[in-house]
Amino acid sequence: MIRLLPGVIVFLLWAYCLVDAIVSDQSRVRHLPKWVWIVLVLLFPLVGSVAWLVAGRPGTPARLTRERGAAPGFPEYERPGRMAASDPAKDEEFLRQVRERAEEQRRRYEAERRRKAELEGDGEGTPEA
Repeated sequence: MIRLLPGVIVFLLWAYCLVDAIVSDQSRVRHLPKWVWIVLVLLFPLVGSVAWLVAGRPGTPARLTRERGAAPGFPEYERPGRMAASDPAKDEEFLRQVRERAEEQRRRYEAERRRKAELEGDGEGTPEA
């Protein structure tokens, strides 16, 4: 019975690592593609399993990442490199539109503030800046 214990332990480790490699998110697997890790674990049960645990397994589960502040339910926020500009010309156009909209809002606010000041009876010209 004792002689079977190492084999049972290796089998359980192998089964755990195989299932873990299969269900892990492709984008979170480290160092090698997911399919390579699965093949390594399948072909080399002990060495592949230990290598998966040490070098391939994702560091923190996605569930823990979300609990630490990432927006749940929005995987686009969890992708690396998501803030990279894809077309600088479109970015410049967008920023120009944002500036124009902000300037228009500032003008409307100033006009509204002047109108309110005149209605309140300042009457001494323009309100304080």
